[in-house]
Amino acid sequence: MAAKFFYFDIHHAIELHDWIIENSGGFPGANKLSLLESALEHIQNDLYYPDIHHKLTHLAFAVNKFHAFNDGNKRSSIVLGAYFLELNGYSFLVGKFVLEMENIAVWLAEGKISKELLGELIESLIFEEDFSEELKLKLALAVMYDADFNG
Repeated sequence: MAAKFFYFDIHHAIELHDWIIENSGGFPGANKLSLLESALEHIQNDLYYPDIHHKLTHLAFAVNKFHAFNDGNKRSSIVLGAYFLELNGYSFLVGKFVLEMENIAVWLAEGKISKELLGELIESLIFEEDFSEELKLKLALAVMYDADFNG
């Protein structure tokens, strides 16, 4: 039997983003909310995103890279990802996710890591105690070079 997932809508995403800006600074406002709304709808498609790590990868990638907000997209990708984990029974991973994603979100925004590598990192964060040595090497090489190297 397929897992049942819980989702949030664009209004809740905007509220969380606004809270982030109010509490940590930045330029308020939205830029391309239709792209965020589309991503929030797409992660509900179990054919494309069948598992929690697929859904979370697309959510984090879309919020980070599509620039739905004028500012705070990296922070929002982390907070919305953490909220998605919490909604779906992974509260115990939220602290680990937030800490690990701080640098990953920056590298993703800079184009140093690809969506594919992001997916591997998120899958590892959810299902493994620590990144494997192979994944650590992949990440190190990606950060030293660029996303084309690990693609």
